Amino acid sequence: MAEAPRDGAARRRDALARLENDEDIWVASASGDGEPYLVPLSFVWDGRRLTLATPEASPTGRNLMAARHVRLGLGPTRDVVMIDGDVEAFTRAAVPDDVAEAFAARRWDARAESKPYGYFLVTPRVVQAWREENELRGRVIMRDGEWLV
Repeated sequence: MAEAPRDGAARRRDALARLENDEDIWVASASGDGEPYLVPLSFVWDGRRLTLATPEASPTGRNLMAARHVRLGLGPTRDVVMIDGDVEAFTRAAVPDDVAEAFAARRWDARAESKPYGYFLVTPRVVQAWREENELRGRVIMRDGEWLV
């Protein structure tokens, strides 16, 4: 039996707790000709944006550099946070030091990898959070980059 639906404030608190404490997130991107690609990546949340790092030449790296938008999925299927966001992409040579240092402090120093890693800052534009069918209504908790709750 499903738990009682959470209100918007609880969904926002739970989504932020996942962003602050989870280590990995599903990253869905597509090539210019529409070929989808899905991969889990480590991330860091700074309270406003997520930072991802992946090889620049990987399908995800190429897709994010070209498209500049992404869909992210966090948590299990029965407690999901879906994020649609805008991407700011940096090559290893161009990544701001503070971004690379913050990622290295929480995950690993991708600048030290033999393959050049790109860094991708994702600013959420739409955030949805739901557990069961009874939470589908009201699942949008951020729209146009503004929290609704």
